[in-house]
Amino acid sequence: MSYTVLLIACLARKIKSGAWMALTLSFLMTLGAAQAQDVMVPNFWNPKAQLDKPDIPATRTIRFLVDDDFPPLHFPGLDGTPTGFSVELARAACERLALTCTVQVRRFDTLLEALADRQGDVVAAAIPLNADLRRRFEVTAPYFKIPARFAVKKDRNQPAPEVKALQGKAVGVVGGTAHEAFAKAFMTPATLKPFPDLAAAQAALKAGEIDYLFADGLGLALWIGGEDAGNCCAFTGGPYLEPRYFGEGIGFITRYEDQNLRKALDFALQQLWREGKYAELYLRFFPVGPY
Repeated sequence: MSYTVLLIACLARKIKSGAWMALTLSFLMTLGAAQAQDVMVPNFWNPKAQLDKPDIPATRTIRFLVDDDFPPLHFPGLDGTPTGFSVELARAACERLALTCTVQVRRFDTLLEALADRQGDVVAAAIPLNADLRRRFEVTAPYFKIPARFAVKKDRNQPAPEVKALQGKAVGVVGGTAHEAFAKAFMTPATLKPFPDLAAAQAALKAGEIDYLFADGLGLALWIGGEDAGNCCAFTGGPYLEPRYFGEGIGFITRYEDQNLRKALDFALQQLWREGKYAELYLRFFPVGPY
């Protein structure tokens, strides 16, 4: 069975959010065409940094804790086995460190509590990195960040979204989001048009009711490559990664007393990037890249 069919079947069975399900499934139905697009693989590691590999006993089994309701980062396979970019990156890190690992699924809002209670050793889910998290746990360097992006209609030939070019342009945003706050702070020449949700903003862009849409890059990537968009639109400008608005990304999370494990995972992630495994997994799970 193809990877596309696997994802479609899993998501149709498991995803409860109608909007997210529609975006994801329509994206995956046209995955073959999407894979022809150029995809930029991000790099979050300093190429000059040389990380050491701490000693982790080979007899130790590392227990990863994940949620299964946030594709393409973590979701269930057809047989119920968890997969996704974060999950497969965790498995690749274990292989790189020559460690035995297990992956356990828990509800998203219980992951950190389970880690603190020693029911697992590493959280590999999309929990945003921030100061509060670092006060409680050890965290690796980020292995993924969700950027903000602009999208435009292909047939409108809009200029690149530099500040001066936005003069008098209608820019759609989702009301109450960090994207709206960023646009209000840095896109003052534009006329901002808030929408209640991303689906409504995307429909407005497709209909030509706005000139640009500034929103979550991952959601836009799923839509741009999907059936609902009808090949209407494309990314332009960016990506935008201002951490004050869009966060520091996500990384693997361990307990404070497991500092050596956190260091080993940082080492493994850097090596996976250098050796091309990170890029292989990224292209597998993000055939239309948010970058």
